[in-house]
Amino acid sequence: MTNDTACVRIDKGRLWDSLIALGEVGAYHDQDTDLQGVCRLALTDEDVAGRELVMGWMRNAGLTLRRDQIGNVYARREGEDNSLAPVLVGSHIDSVATAGRFDGCLGVLGGLEVVRTLNDNNIFTKRSVEVAIFTEEEGVRFGTDMLGSAVAAGRIQLADARAQVDRNGISVGAELDRHALVGDVKVPIHPPYAYLECHIEQGPILAEGRMQVGVVRGVQAITWLELTITGRAAHAGATPQRLRKNAGLAAAMINVHLNDMVESGDYGQMLATVGRQDNYPNLINIVPANVLITVDLRNHDGEAMQRSIDDLHAYLAEVEKVTGVKITSRTTAQTPPVDFPEQMRDLVEKQATHLGLTCDHITSGAGHDAGEIAALSPAGMIFVPGLYDGISHNPREYSTPEACADGINVLLQAVIELANTTD
Repeated sequence: MTNDTACVRIDKGRLWDSLIALGEVGAYHDQDTDLQGVCRLALTDEDVAGRELVMGWMRNAGLTLRRDQIGNVYARREGEDNSLAPVLVGSHIDSVATAGRFDGCLGVLGGLEVVRTLNDNNIFTKRSVEVAIFTEEEGVRFGTDMLGSAVAAGRIQLADARAQVDRNGISVGAELDRHALVGDVKVPIHPPYAYLECHIEQGPILAEGRMQVGVVRGVQAITWLELTITGRAAHAGATPQRLRKNAGLAAAMINVHLNDMVESGDYGQMLATVGRQDNYPNLINIVPANVLITVDLRNHDGEAMQRSIDDLHAYLAEVEKVTGVKITSRTTAQTPPVDFPEQMRDLVEKQATHLGLTCDHITSGAGHDAGEIAALSPAGMIFVPGLYDGISHNPREYSTPEACADGINVLLQAVIELANTTD
């Protein structure tokens, strides 16, 4: 057994090679960027192929694999005392349709690299260490982000999760069953001792500040709305303005109003995005009859988030009166802000400092599985910087081999400390 574990480092090349290899699963050529991107939507054949690749690596590292009822994977390296709750690390490998190689994958493959490094150096821990692959973190296929970890933590009921459907009416449950992904581990899961997740920042703050590691304070609140706007189709040239019920106009008014809400500053650090807009019949010379739009709201302040939701719904009623349309709103995802406990933030900062890495405290603008598992146990996150203004959900998403290794070395040292704590 190695005594001076503070000197142990991961294999940077091995971590990088695994990121590149996983990035080949679901790879496609992106015409907008002229780069290779990744498309592994949750519970598709590509997502399952990625899981099988990673799970094979996990088995080769001597890990014991289990799955829970929503298909989350837990790969376990046994500790010296199995009566102690394990230290859990991980993330997800499902992606958006236009992804890069790092979002989520760094957390899963970094957790695997931690285990490989412990094995290489004959380092044993009192607590078991588990590496998780969570199901449908992105939410782009079934409409609810952090689905797997939310079920694991008990925020979303299993039956409700299985009933979620994609645009083609295919349910989460049907896909879990088709791929035989349902395991024996009951949900909600037993709380781990602690949870840590390493992730690319997905923003520009660390790179702009030339910081090597982000100590994540927490995750901001997220609300997703799906608005169905029902108007009336009409001839674009023969129908007077006063007789129109223009669903496209209503959608545009909502989009502009959301921007005005953000710019007003009345709702704190609010962000709002209309990410999807489906027009029907979507023809140049017909007034739109129906429009479906999605609204993504983000806010560090839970009370300000609720005010923005209430005010938006009041504005929707005004739009109905002005345009004559009918607007139906459905909340597809809603998570509160999460503050990670001080001891987890301090642990990340301490390990980064011991490794000689510069670090900054940052609140995540994106949702993460850590925000869900925080309901079960102390949780924390480690960010690594991304280049190109921190772009993510895009084939241009990129973090260097050195930056990835820095983050996972922090994770390694934090895991060793947590896994040898018995109080």
